[in-house]
Amino acid sequence: MKPVNLLILDDKEENIISLSALLSEVEHINIISSTDPNEALKICWKNDIAIALVDVQMPEINGFEFVSLLKSNPKTNHIMAIMVTAISKEDKYLLKGLESGAVDYLYKPLNPEITVAKVTSFVQQIHIQEEIKQKNVALEESQRQLILAKEEAEEASRSKESFLANMSHEIRTPINGIVGIIHILRNTQLSNEQRDWINRLDSASNSLLLIINDILDISKIDSGMMKIEYENFSIHQKLMDINNFFKIKALDKSLAFETDIDPQLPEYIKSSPIRIQQIINNFISNALKFTEEGKITLKASVVEQLNLHYTIKFTVTDTGIGIKPEAIDKIFLAFEQGDDSITKKYGGTGLGLAIVKKLADLLHGKIEAKSTYGKGSEFSFQATFEKVDDFRQEETRDTKTTSLLHKFDNVRILVAEDNELNSFMLLHILKSWGCKVDLAKNGKIALEYVNERDYDLIMMDTHMPVMSGFQAIQEIKTHPNLKKAYTPIITISASVLQHEQDAAYKAGADSVIGKPFDPIDLYHKIDKLISKRG
Repeated sequence: MKPVNLLILDDKEENIISLSALLSEVEHINIISSTDPNEALKICWKNDIAIALVDVQMPEINGFEFVSLLKSNPKTNHIMAIMVTAISKEDKYLLKGLESGAVDYLYKPLNPEITVAKVTSFVQQIHIQEEIKQKNVALEESQRQLILAKEEAEEASRSKESFLANMSHEIRTPINGIVGIIHILRNTQLSNEQRDWINRLDSASNSLLLIINDILDISKIDSGMMKIEYENFSIHQKLMDINNFFKIKALDKSLAFETDIDPQLPEYIKSSPIRIQQIINNFISNALKFTEEGKITLKASVVEQLNLHYTIKFTVTDTGIGIKPEAIDKIFLAFEQGDDSITKKYGGTGLGLAIVKKLADLLHGKIEAKSTYGKGSEFSFQATFEKVDDFRQEETRDTKTTSLLHKFDNVRILVAEDNELNSFMLLHILKSWGCKVDLAKNGKIALEYVNERDYDLIMMDTHMPVMSGFQAIQEIKTHPNLKKAYTPIITISASVLQHEQDAAYKAGADSVIGKPFDPIDLYHKIDKLISKRG
């Protein structure tokens, strides 16, 4: 513990000697003395004096004046001054000492026990104050480090989000072109062999899209941005849709696919159909990937019922390669596979089951995995759902092929897109709908076209060189020609980040469509916007 510097000021040397001797038993103090008030002031200015025992009656400068001088100087106003006096104990003298800035009084002849006790008490106070000061400094440093860590985390989050946005854009943009051309080719005369090639190409592009979606999903969940949207839906219909989809895929591998639905399963429940399907689809996709012969079974059973609340367990079993016991705990970790050799043989990012685990947590459920290596695996998801009766079937959208859609009458569209493959694809799709199309490679050229002619609709890519889509939209929406300013605009964005879609609407876009998009969906958006304008 650091010693406290204590000053004794008395014009009589013998008083200093006796008081110093008395205080020698007080721990953690360093005594400095002076018989001259002027010298004592210099000592206080130059040394870190914490306590001053000041005699009241001194020539030239008395004790009251000395303490007042200490308190008036910023360098010494922290010193605890204790008046030592032999004069009357009347209140007026006590008040005078306190008014000058003293904290206490000692009366001569000094009582040794009281003197030692008071000085010891003040020394302890100073140590406590010093400890508090040090803790405050440590706390401030800790807060500074926390703020710095928070800023670094936010910057890392922004960098991560920016990276994901760029990666999404760079991958989704070519996928969009591929998907669009697949749609175009499907509406042409194809041989059976060519149609098979198109189906394989479609499957490959969907697999690539699933990978980028998995990466974005895990990022959204980790950052707390994943939102669960609840709605009423038919769980029976959802399971049959899953059954119909995967039964065909199972047949392609000469596997049996069975669905077992508990008769007690309610018809309609309230939850997130998209996320439930995502979990089950992941289980079945893994079963298909790792099963070469035998069968896959999807089972939905009611575990418990309490009034309108049903605890339902969805289980997928397979007769595949199974999982080694030591690897079972790793499979739900992001970027992990049960076995590195499996990754080399079967591929995959190792994100699927990690996303399933996090989705199950968001749905307040749980997942389990059981496996016998070499014989098969069982994955299950269990959660409690509310049974509902007021289910309303949403309107089903017309899903006919693009070639069967009625053509637009005398519609001119400007497409601002820097990617040649996407421009080529959009040009052919829009022309097949009877549209007249102009192409611009960036926002600046798009603005020049807008100034030269009128358009019924503009399709604007958000990320382009020279001038971005956001800037071009803002310029168009503030155009002095009101007819041009009110031209409906659809932004085409390869980013699925919500803030970027919000930014498009904020810039003035009338609608947003992501890459890759469904041409049928695009058709309906165009039809709706043109109809409003008319």
